[in-house]
Amino acid sequence: MPSHVPRLSNVQCLSPSGLHRMAYAEWGDPDNPRVLVCVHGLTRCGRDFDALANALANDYRVVCPDVVGRGQSSWLANAAGYGVPQYVSDMVTLIARLGVASVDWFGTSMGGLIGMGLAGLPESPIRNLLLNDVGPHIDAAALARIGQYVGIPKRFASLDEGADYLWSISSAFGPHTREAWLALSEPLLKADGDGYVLRYDPSIGAAFAAVTPEAIAAGEAMLWASLAAFSGRTLIVRGEQSDLLSRTTLEQMLAHAQHARAVEIPGVGHAPTFVHADQIEIARRFFDGYAD
Repeated sequence: MPSHVPRLSNVQCLSPSGLHRMAYAEWGDPDNPRVLVCVHGLTRCGRDFDALANALANDYRVVCPDVVGRGQSSWLANAAGYGVPQYVSDMVTLIARLGVASVDWFGTSMGGLIGMGLAGLPESPIRNLLLNDVGPHIDAAALARIGQYVGIPKRFASLDEGADYLWSISSAFGPHTREAWLALSEPLLKADGDGYVLRYDPSIGAAFAAVTPEAIAAGEAMLWASLAAFSGRTLIVRGEQSDLLSRTTLEQMLAHAQHARAVEIPGVGHAPTFVHADQIEIARRFFDGYAD
C-alpha cells in the first residue's frame, strides 16, 4: 500500500457563544472531486482514520475533521453547545471550505449521528452514507457504559500508560497489534508537564450527563426522520458484539431507509476501527458502488 502524508488545516466555525476552529487532516489529491468525509466517535479524533484514508487516498480526497472539543480543534466557550446540531453546522462550513457540491460520508458512532443529521436535510451534500455501529436509537446499557468514563480527568506517566487506559475502555474495538493500538492512541493524548492527559474537553462529559430523557427522545425522532428522508445509498455496519447498535435497531433502520443494506463484522463490539484490510475493503466496495 502506498504511504500518503496528510495535509493538516483548520476552518473557522460559528456557534452561539462565538467563533471556534475545527482542525482536519486531508489526504489525496486536493483537486479530486470525489471527496470522502470521515467523522469519529464521541471522545476520539480524525486521526482514527489514518489507515482508511491512506488506503483510499489514490481514489478519494479524504477529509478527517476533529469535531470541536476534540483533537486539535478548539473547545467551545459554552459546553451546552456540544451536540449534533452544532456539529452538523460545523460540517456544513467544512464542506463549503472544500469547495465541492457533494461528498460521501463515513461516520463512526457520533460521526454517524452527525452524518444522519446532515443527510436528512433538504439539498444535503451527502451522496453515500456509511454508518459505523450507530443508529437513531442507542441502547441504554451503552449510554451507561460511556457515562462511566467520558469527561473523567485522567493523567498518565507515559504514552504507553495512556494507551493501556484507552484499551481498557475500548477493547470492544476488537483485536489490534500493539503497534496499531499505539497509532490509534497517540493522537488522543497530549503532553502536560511531566505526563500526559486526554486530548478532549472534559466538559463534553458534563454535556453528555446533562442530556434529559426528553432531549434523547426528541433527538432520536429527528434522526429516524433524517434516515427516512435520505435518498442516497446507506451502508450500516454493526459490530457483532455491539452494545450500542442492537440487531433490533438495525432491522428498523433497514425498514426506514430508502436504499440501505447492512453488514456485520464478527468478533467486534462497538465499534470497528477500519484499520484492518478486510474492514477497509467493506468501505471501499460500498463507496465504489458495489452491491455486496
